[in-house]
Amino acid sequence: MPSYGPEMRGGTANCTVIVSQERIASPVVSSPSTAVVMNRPSLDKFEDQVQEGGNLFINTSLISKESDRDDINVIEVPANEIANELGNSKVANMVMLGAFITQTGVIDFDSVMEALENVLPEHRHNLLPLNEKALQRGKEVVEG
Repeated sequence: MPSYGPEMRGGTANCTVIVSQERIASPVVSSPSTAVVMNRPSLDKFEDQVQEGGNLFINTSLISKESDRDDINVIEVPANEIANELGNSKVANMVMLGAFITQTGVIDFDSVMEALENVLPEHRHNLLPLNEKALQRGKEVVEG
């Protein structure tokens, strides 16, 4: 459930995704088990909402502040830096996705690649290797 406000001009935007094997009664999430924050305004807004024992992914390329929480798993990912090393800043989100799926196990690597192949138009399939490298680099951040 995307949410955009005045943030579209450089602040924060957010999207809630609920993954469950059971019926989802409400799309409203007040205390997520995981948050992926790509910029400082998002960290400031969502850090305190993550459930105890949950995961907080921080894009350290754009966020120098460390988390104040010691009751959650903090995963620091230099997503923009890695994307730039790969030659395309637009894959920072894929770097973070690689870290996310590795840490949470919510979906496997091959399923993500298969989905990308299915949703990308044929003329964009040249981007598949770059996206795969970005996912792999995010995975490596988590695995050490």
